[in-house]
Amino acid sequence: MANTWWGSHLLEHGGDDEPWAFSSALVTRGALRDAVAGIAERFRRQGIAEGTSVALRMKPSFTYIQVLLALWSRGAQVVLVDFRLQPAEYEPLVRLVRPQYLVAAAGTDGPVTGFRQESAFSVEALPDGRPAADGVRLVQFSSGSTGRPKVIGRPPDSVLAELERHIALPGMPGRDEPVMLLNSVMHNMGLVTGVLHALAAGAPLVIPPTLRPAEVVRLMARTEVAAVFGTPVHYALLSRVGDRPELPALRLAVSGGERVPQDTSEQFRAGFGLPVSPVYGLTEFGLIAGDLVGAPPPPCVGPPVPGAEVKVVGEELYLRLDRSPYLYGEHADRFTDGWLRTYDRIAQDPATGALSLLGRADSLVVVGGLKIDLAEVEAALLAHPSVAEAVVVHTGAVEALVGDGGAGLTADELTAWCRRRLSPVKIPRRFHLTDRLPRNSMGKLLRDPGALGGPAAPPERHR
Repeated sequence: MANTWWGSHLLEHGGDDEPWAFSSALVTRGALRDAVAGIAERFRRQGIAEGTSVALRMKPSFTYIQVLLALWSRGAQVVLVDFRLQPAEYEPLVRLVRPQYLVAAAGTDGPVTGFRQESAFSVEALPDGRPAADGVRLVQFSSGSTGRPKVIGRPPDSVLAELERHIALPGMPGRDEPVMLLNSVMHNMGLVTGVLHALAAGAPLVIPPTLRPAEVVRLMARTEVAAVFGTPVHYALLSRVGDRPELPALRLAVSGGERVPQDTSEQFRAGFGLPVSPVYGLTEFGLIAGDLVGAPPPPCVGPPVPGAEVKVVGEELYLRLDRSPYLYGEHADRFTDGWLRTYDRIAQDPATGALSLLGRADSLVVVGGLKIDLAEVEAALLAHPSVAEAVVVHTGAVEALVGDGGAGLTADELTAWCRRRLSPVKIPRRFHLTDRLPRNSMGKLLRDPGALGGPAAPPERHR
C-alpha cells in the first residue's frame, strides 16, 4: 500500500494473521487490508478521488470503519453524519457542507440494533457538491451555542498529532493488549482513542455486538480485555452486573464525554477492583487531558497530555491551535491569536497543572456522553405554531418550560413534535406548560431551573 498518512500510521503495521478486531467474529489485519483495498477500488470506479468530499452515514459496524479507511486511501474528505439524527437535523448539515457523494448503509433509519460485523452500503453522487476544503480529511459536527452546529475540519496532521498524544500518555494500551470499546465509533473518543489508537498501537479491538451489561462482561472475560473505553453511563450499567466472571487481564477503565459521578466511580471500583480514569477532550482538537495511572477522583481529569497547550482565563479554558478548526469562516469569535475559546469552565491546580471540570459557560450540556445544545431544543419548540415562548434547561435531565398563550398544548403533543425534529437524547424528559413564562424585572426570560418547580415536578400546566 502507498506510504500515506492513513497507511503508514494505521494499516501497514502487523502481519496478516494478527487479530485486528472482534465483535461476533474475528477480523485479522490481513482481512482488514483486503477489505479496505476492495472498497477503495469500488470508490475509484465511482469517481471518488483526491480532494473529493463524501458524507458517510452508516450504523456502527466494521464495514463503517473499513469504508472510512478506504475513503481516506482515495484522498477523500470524509464528513461523518450520525445515523441517529432525524432528517430535520441531518439534512441541513448536508446542505451546509454540500458533499459530492453520500455513502449510506442499507437500513440507516430506525433504532440501534447493536454493532454489526458487516453492512451493505450504497454510493450516491450528489448534485451541486463542492470539493474538499483546504486539505481537510475529517469533518465532524459539534453542537454550537447558537443552535447551529459547528462544522469542524481536521487535516491529517491534526489526527496524527492526536495519536501521538495518546501514545505519550502513560498507561494507554499497547501492542497485544485487547481494548474493549463501548463509545460510539462515530464520535471522537470512539474513533480516535478507540479505533485509530488501537490500530496504530497494535492493540486488538473488541466491540460488543450488544451493550447488554451481562453479555459485555462475559465478552470481556472471553477476550481477556486489558482496557475498557466508555462513558459514565456504561460504567454505571456494568457496575450493576452480579455474578461477574474473573477478569485477571483487566487493568484500565477509561471514561470520556462527561464528568464521572462519584457514586459511579465508587461502585465500579468496588465491583471490578480498579478505578475509572477520566479523560477530557474536544472534537476540535481531540485528547487534551488525562491521568491513566493516578486515576484522580472527579471532577479532576488530570494534567494536560504532552502536546496540548492550555491556559485558564477567568475559569474558562483556552486551547492553543495552529489554525481555526471551523470551516467556511464561521465561529471566528471562538478563535483569536492562536487560542481557541472552549467555553468549558475549568479549575487548574497551580502545583500539578491538573484540570477539574466545572461545567459550561454557554448553552451546551452533556447527556449520556453526548453534547446537547439547549438552544437547538428551544429552536425546535419555537417552530411549533402554538408555542409562543420556550426555555430549556438541564436539571440532570433536559426539561422545557413552554408558554403557549393559553392554546392548551399538552406534553404528549410536544413530545410527538420533537420526535420528528430531534434525535431521542435531545427530547425534553419533562414539559412544564404555562400561559406565560416568568421574566425578571428587565423583562428577560428566567432560565433558572427553579422556575420549573424542581427536578421532581411532573409534566403539568401551570395557570
